[in-house]
Amino acid sequence: MLHDLVDLGRYPIDRPGSQAYDRMIDDVQRELSEDGCAVLPGFVHPDGLELLVKEADAVSPQAHRSFNRTNAYFTKDDPRFGIGHPIRRFYERSNAFVPADNFPKSGPLRRIYEFDGFMPFIRTALEEPADRFFRYDDPLADVIINVVEAGQGFPWHFDTNNFTVTLAIQNGEDGGAFEYAPNLRTSEDENFGAVSAVLDGDMSRVRRLELQPGDLQIFKGRYSLHRVAPVFGTRQRYVGIFSFVETEGMCGGVERTRQLYGRVLPHHYEREGTRQDQLLD
Repeated sequence: MLHDLVDLGRYPIDRPGSQAYDRMIDDVQRELSEDGCAVLPGFVHPDGLELLVKEADAVSPQAHRSFNRTNAYFTKDDPRFGIGHPIRRFYERSNAFVPADNFPKSGPLRRIYEFDGFMPFIRTALEEPADRFFRYDDPLADVIINVVEAGQGFPWHFDTNNFTVTLAIQNGEDGGAFEYAPNLRTSEDENFGAVSAVLDGDMSRVRRLELQPGDLQIFKGRYSLHRVAPVFGTRQRYVGIFSFVETEGMCGGVERTRQLYGRVLPHHYEREGTRQDQLLD
């Protein structure tokens, strides 16, 4: 059970079918229907946060810290497109991820992810059928922590997996806001014109969130362009990331995995090219 971590009185993910559970689902589904993003404030209670911060502090030295230039799709440059095309726009990226193989089943982060009632709750909230909703089959990326230090952030990008669930564990002293442009592309249309507009500074379609430690966020990041603003101060920003996908066995691509985690496993080569859509990443 998750009583030592999750506020199950406020968020009864352990009681499907109850009136409280149904009300919770209705609230989350309403938020998701508006713009593909829902926030559950205080999903993890203060005592649970202490355990998560302790785990994050212990594994943060294992984070792969990378400083490079990337586009919104984590792909290489493609000279077939003209100068100024979104594929050819590269931005400084300085970030760090603790790979999934650092989180044991007994640890608080993986306990939440693998709790029997957690995936059905997320799936129901997203209104996805059981045969189109699975845990991310990536041994380096199913459960991770994003570590952000002073001056770092994450530039505009799309997620490679369809459904991302994040848990704010610790904020920096300042900065670190989450900004996103809802539903900017679809599985059939990259919508490069709208992407270019955001990259050019048009914020008319962009929303901004200031998440607090303990908040759970459900986000359809494969279709919504998003970024994390730079963090300031000496305290690191920790965000746990739980990933779910719509195709069983889906795994991260080799190039993107190498960029984010600094290494690639045989599993990634075996699954390369098995995605079900034609989007760039």
